Amino acid sequence: MAASLTFALLASLAIAAPTADSSSCTGTISSLSDVTAAVECTTVNINAFTVPAGETFTLSLLDGTTVNVNGDVQFGNVSWAGPLFEVKGINGNNYLFDGGGPFYWDGLGTNGGTTKPHPMMKIEISGTMSDVYVVNSPAQCFSVSNPAALTMTGITVDNSQGDATNSQSNGLPAGHNTDGFDVSADDLVIEKSTVLNQDDCLAINKGTNLVFSDNYCSGGHGISIGSITSDVTVSGVVISGNTVVNSQQAFRIKTDASATGSTVSNVTYSGNTATGCTDYGVLITQSYPASLGTPGTGTDISDINFSGSTTTLTTESGVDMVAVDCGTGACTGTWDWSSLKVSGGQDGPIDNCTVITGFTQ
Repeated sequence: MAASLTFALLASLAIAAPTADSSSCTGTISSLSDVTAAVECTTVNINAFTVPAGETFTLSLLDGTTVNVNGDVQFGNVSWAGPLFEVKGINGNNYLFDGGGPFYWDGLGTNGGTTKPHPMMKIEISGTMSDVYVVNSPAQCFSVSNPAALTMTGITVDNSQGDATNSQSNGLPAGHNTDGFDVSADDLVIEKSTVLNQDDCLAINKGTNLVFSDNYCSGGHGISIGSITSDVTVSGVVISGNTVVNSQQAFRIKTDASATGSTVSNVTYSGNTATGCTDYGVLITQSYPASLGTPGTGTDISDINFSGSTTTLTTESGVDMVAVDCGTGACTGTWDWSSLKVSGGQDGPIDNCTVITGFTQ
């Protein structure tokens, strides 16, 4: 399949400004040996080619560069740490990035087995990135740590081939730890995108002023904040208009039981729809890596709201529709859940969280 790729840099990105000569030239990349010369121009065309196994395709571009992807980019297969592709500025057209996932997939992800390059796509740009199509990431796909405001729109991560077993996966889905977007960033919008995978559609590790809207997530672990480790801040998150289907849970906030000095605050869910949740509908836990265990108290979770347009979710029969597992005194502030409607499963535990209003299971 084909898609397009657009990354536009803002002037705030701290890389070299274009020279008079660079602004009038066009560089062409048909192999890694072309990169050094090509990135001296502010128009760069990438033709179809295969990146040699064990090497990173790195683009460190001039401020304001436009990069046009004019063919599929594939990556040679070898067990190594990666990443496969690292960009610090780019734009493109109607072609895919193929990570060769089946070579690596063994049902273990980054927990063992063969070494898998991850992330596949390391994004360190500002501006706009649109219509990127990625298939078969070996493990985690996008790692986003933008230096200034970034909008990612129309992105596709298709790891659906990893749903099947293979000779290495011992009866388990071969794909594992295939996160769509791992985010450690501020001022980021991810919208109108599709993730088909076997792990988190979105995992927010840290950051402020984050929007995840009008996306489609299927087959994975849903939309997550965390896991949150020590000395981390997540604040100002809007999760709206998304569709989550056939995932472990729809919405999850998970903080490490041992974490200290961290906060998760001002998170709003609005107008989302989830169906076919297999483990939980909504899970908020301070017991991670357990789902419901002995919660820690070192992370304050405050002002978690299901407000505005109604969020509806349906779980499978016997599944906890909502489960909240807070450490004593560690869930605070205003939690308006008046726009959350759940059905299909059973009432789950809500422990040490007396601040939820407007909601009954």
